[in-house]
Amino acid sequence: MHKSRRKFIQESGKIVAGAGLTAAIPLGKVIAQPKIIGANDTVVVGLIGCNGMGFSDLNAFLKQPGVKCAALCDVDTNVLNRRNENLEKLAGEKADLYTDYRKLLERKDIDAVIIGTPDHWHCLPMVESCEAGKDVYCEKPLANSIEELSIMVSAARKYNRVVQVGQWQRSAPHWKAAMDFVHSGKLGNIRTVKTWAYQGWMKPVPILPDEPTPEGVDYDFWLGPATKRPFNKNRFHFNFRWFWDYAGGLMTDWGVHIIDFGLYGMKVDAPLSVMASGGKFAYPDDASQTPDTLQAIYEFDGFTMMWEQATGIDGGPYGRTHGVGFIGNNGTLVVDRGGWEVIPEKSSGKDKMEAVPLQKGGGKDLELHVQNFLECMKSREKPACDVAIAANTARVAHMGNIAYKTGRKIYWDNSKNEFINDNEANEMTKASYRSPWNLPKV
Repeated sequence: MHKSRRKFIQESGKIVAGAGLTAAIPLGKVIAQPKIIGANDTVVVGLIGCNGMGFSDLNAFLKQPGVKCAALCDVDTNVLNRRNENLEKLAGEKADLYTDYRKLLERKDIDAVIIGTPDHWHCLPMVESCEAGKDVYCEKPLANSIEELSIMVSAARKYNRVVQVGQWQRSAPHWKAAMDFVHSGKLGNIRTVKTWAYQGWMKPVPILPDEPTPEGVDYDFWLGPATKRPFNKNRFHFNFRWFWDYAGGLMTDWGVHIIDFGLYGMKVDAPLSVMASGGKFAYPDDASQTPDTLQAIYEFDGFTMMWEQATGIDGGPYGRTHGVGFIGNNGTLVVDRGGWEVIPEKSSGKDKMEAVPLQKGGGKDLELHVQNFLECMKSREKPACDVAIAANTARVAHMGNIAYKTGRKIYWDNSKNEFINDNEANEMTKASYRSPWNLPKV
């Protein structure tokens, strides 16, 4: 390759704060030898997707000693430049800026990548980060389809990468203490598990007309493998969660946090069957697609687990907006982000077990999750929410959405990773990628 052309390609996709959007140039896959992080080494991170949780995650990283952010990447240069200003205030220096994540992955100095993109944009950069020898901290849910989940686990294992997923309750001491109590057997036979998210703050998504793409936004790149559509504010940034092209609504947004601990507490992976019912009952005429009200019942061997979701309502079970309830013969343990407690059952007016008053959480769970990831980068052990754990939980959440879409009870064969004798449901497990994007092969 001619020297001037090589320099041009190296600089494409990279911008300086305040500069305009550069064209994204397709690149070949970059496979690098992974760097081994020593106990005293500085960990250099790059962030892909800077608008919401991605930057919150980066903030948690920068609170840890020995961490430096060298690169930010986003397809919205308005967000990108604003976040670089934020970064300078937090860390005392700015980062290099990119609009194409593939250029960021070419950098040999970056040890770990934070992926804070919308759900439909998790699989490609995660797999390619692993190929490039980077460890990965990926936002939840791990992927937007069951098919992508298996690919992402395979990539982490093939390239021997540490992959932590942002289900940060896995690093929270009070959640772990609650699970220890559940596993102690003191609750007696647990026949029902309740999991829920009631989100009163969520208001209707107003119907808006399509409009020209805002200045500084590469909307085609934002859509990526998703269906080609005109720009609409409702489908961009935060509200992408409520459209099937990009996410799975509350079931996958909150469900992976909460359902995860229903599975963890009961020491199970996958249900035998699931059925779900719900719809747009709170805001039937708003712009969102995913249900604002939903109940899913998962059947396991010896117990059931129910997922409940509702927008515009805070009155969830046990007076909590979210949580998990393990209902046993002797008592019920309820846990959420605020803490956990045990409510005894009564027999002849007497408690069947000793009550446990509220054990409060510490409020630093995200930082602990990041700390765990950084420790595992050095030890090469699996992190608290390893990619396989997150894949399993996301799979169960996607099953609930698929049951809702089919409108009937569906049966799962975990050994084959497919629904039993159900072509329609199995078709919904697959990812659909728009050209020129292709589902990764590992």
